[in-house]
Amino acid sequence: MGISTHILDTTRGRPAKGVTVRLEQLVAGGAVELARGVTNDDGRVKPLLDAIPAAGAYRLHFDVAPYFTALGVEAFYPSVNIDFVVKATHEHYHVPLLLNPFGYATYRGS
Repeated sequence: MGISTHILDTTRGRPAKGVTVRLEQLVAGGAVELARGVTNDDGRVKPLLDAIPAAGAYRLHFDVAPYFTALGVEAFYPSVNIDFVVKATHEHYHVPLLLNPFGYATYRGS
């Protein structure tokens, strides 16, 4: 099914457009980049990956510093990494990011 994400800027109550997102598979000795994209007007990059190659650990890396800089907003976190585990490769994994300049939250969506 695949892996997708979206970002909601909770301070502005709007999608975060123009954020570069990188999907990596975590392997012994490091990480392998599988996909990269930029959030659209709706804050979405979907799907980053149409088919999940294997069960295991994955990471979404969000480069949020340029987003906040473009808004003229001082932010504490220049990037956000979300590590998660895929157990069933036939399922869809939607991993949203709720973002503000001084914090973030995530969950497994649908």
